[in-house]
Amino acid sequence: MVLERLGTGIGWRPEIADAVEHMPGVDWVEVVAENTCPGHLPESLRRLRERGVTVVPHGVSLGLGGADRPDGERLRALAERAEALAAPLVTEHIAFVRAGGPRTASPLLEAGHLLPVPRTRDALDVLCENVRVAQDALPVPLAVENIAALIAWPGEEMTEGQFLYDLADRTGVRLLIDVANLHTNHVNRGEDPAKALSELPVEAIAYVHVAGGFERDGVWHDSHAHPVPPAVLDILGDLASRVAPPGVLLERDENFPEPAELERELTAIRAAVAAGGATAAADSRLGGPVPVAAVPEATRQRVGLAQAAVLSSLVAGTPVPEGFDRVRMGVQARALAGKRADVVAKVAPELPEILGESYRPAFLAYAQEQPMTGGYRRDALDFAGRLLREGRPADRASRRRLRAWWQHRAGPAPRRRTLLRRA
Repeated sequence: MVLERLGTGIGWRPEIADAVEHMPGVDWVEVVAENTCPGHLPESLRRLRERGVTVVPHGVSLGLGGADRPDGERLRALAERAEALAAPLVTEHIAFVRAGGPRTASPLLEAGHLLPVPRTRDALDVLCENVRVAQDALPVPLAVENIAALIAWPGEEMTEGQFLYDLADRTGVRLLIDVANLHTNHVNRGEDPAKALSELPVEAIAYVHVAGGFERDGVWHDSHAHPVPPAVLDILGDLASRVAPPGVLLERDENFPEPAELERELTAIRAAVAAGGATAAADSRLGGPVPVAAVPEATRQRVGLAQAAVLSSLVAGTPVPEGFDRVRMGVQARALAGKRADVVAKVAPELPEILGESYRPAFLAYAQEQPMTGGYRRDALDFAGRLLREGRPADRASRRRLRAWWQHRAGPAPRRRTLLRRA
């Protein structure tokens, strides 16, 4: 398995675009695929491409670990971005991001973020077939990322390393290993990063993610908004002692520091890789992808029902499924609502501007009662519509601004709840 050497990179974000362009020693960048438009690439990305800097699209919405097969339109969009960026590969996550729908005879719900799949034979069968579908639809190789988890599924049958090994062995997919996520799962689930690395097919690694986070009440939050801690660099060094990673990338999504601090973090990442000392990729233990039978519908239904129950508990307030830690499920539910509020504030920045300090508590109250079903832009409109129906905000000038914003994007403003007639 020949993997392209990428070098040291950083996640490209609009907020740090200028800094990234002028940052020394950046060999490549990664962009969130859903935040780019093939026909209207940011000038900063165009200039980087013209200089020969590799750009890799990183998807977040396929839901390869979900019970349904990957959506064809989402796959076409990811393929278009890979071609527009002349990317050598594309990446996604081993996660589910939505659940429910016709297969489970329940409402289709969106998580708004990445949720872990159970490490079971059923879930692995579904994931392998979904990865195969994605591989067939994409013009370049696919790599998939291990995710951070706040919750653990009961009755798991494999460790993370075993799960990833079998996935790569059966599909030939490449791996994007996030060492920060290994640290997260060490703190939150008691899993040993060294054991995970020893079980991984390191020869399948396409590149490595490094990021920061924070600990609160014994729970590690993979924030991508804090400095990379020494523990994560230690795991990176351990990985680099086993295999020379083709690429290593620093992720930062918000709370951006001065460029000099980002450069220092890149220097620390290079030092950790150098200290690891591996100079060549390990010999392949993988046999390559093998033909597999289609996953039975009964298997997909079992996975779908379990995921729908978990997601409904997290975003719709239904009971916590048996075997799950109720406290951790509460932490995950609050994390999802907070993430949802943060992303809506980014896609519709006028809302926190209009509502001021009341934006976040108002949105979190809305999120407790209204699961997301149609993406973040639809969520922003639904949130604003609900406020207007309830006669909020109380300040008339702010309410007029909110009404104008809503009308501009969605049509006639919703009537106040007190004026609606019951059928």
